[in-house]
Amino acid sequence: MDFFAPPVERLIEEFAKLPGIGQKTAQRLAFHVLDLPKEDAERFADAIREAKAKTFTCKRCQNLADNELCPICSDQTRDQKTICVVAEPRDVIAFERTKEYRGLYHVLHGTLSPMGHIGPDDIRIRELVQRVADEDTEEVILATNPDTEGEATAMYISRLLQPFGIRITRLAYGIPVGGHLEYVDEVTLTRALEGRRDL
Repeated sequence: MDFFAPPVERLIEEFAKLPGIGQKTAQRLAFHVLDLPKEDAERFADAIREAKAKTFTCKRCQNLADNELCPICSDQTRDQKTICVVAEPRDVIAFERTKEYRGLYHVLHGTLSPMGHIGPDDIRIRELVQRVADEDTEEVILATNPDTEGEATAMYISRLLQPFGIRITRLAYGIPVGGHLEYVDEVTLTRALEGRRDL
């Protein structure tokens, strides 16, 4: 039995499809939208429609853009010879927040996952290989997550890029700032040892 009018139920169902949103949060969001003044609700709906209609992928790095090239690829002051490979557009934001990395990116839009039936042709690996072949790339930084899928994706890309004779690096992983050694798992501690550097 439905507790709400069909349009409200549909709105709740749509919010519940969003990642990380459960049924109760979907209900809260739906009621929040219903409580908005009509103009604000229409502005919210317009923003979704406009983002969907006017957002594309950058032809160079595959990041989200509203033009042929994203702002990062258009910026000639950035290091044009280094490409940081990330799984998702939100990973670019994480790197940009550090204000340390000044190279370019390549967004895969996913990682290899045999269990999820995601193979090399389902993500933007072919475009990366073509880029390395066409551009004067000196280093590719593989910055996928340190989970099973991320590691498999990094290893696969590394093997594909070996023939180009460029530097291929992987992000160092280790103990988080503020962490205590007694709580760190063996794999993380091993990675921290492997990624140690001189002071």
